[in-house]
Amino acid sequence: MADIINLRRARKAKARAEASSAAAENRARFGRTGAEKKREAAQKQLDEKRLDGHRRDDETP
Repeated sequence: MADIINLRRARKAKARAEASSAAAENRARFGRTGAEKKREAAQKQLDEKRLDGHRRDDETP
């Protein structure tokens, strides 16, 4: 005899699985690696340091 299943639960489980696979695909396609994130953070910090280094001391309007 076949197992009795709740169709609502099965439908929701299938939707969750599809959403999870779509999310994994998007992470692979559009995500950044850890090295890219570190490089961009270091570049941002360097840019801010350079910008602050060129700031004038007197704040006259």
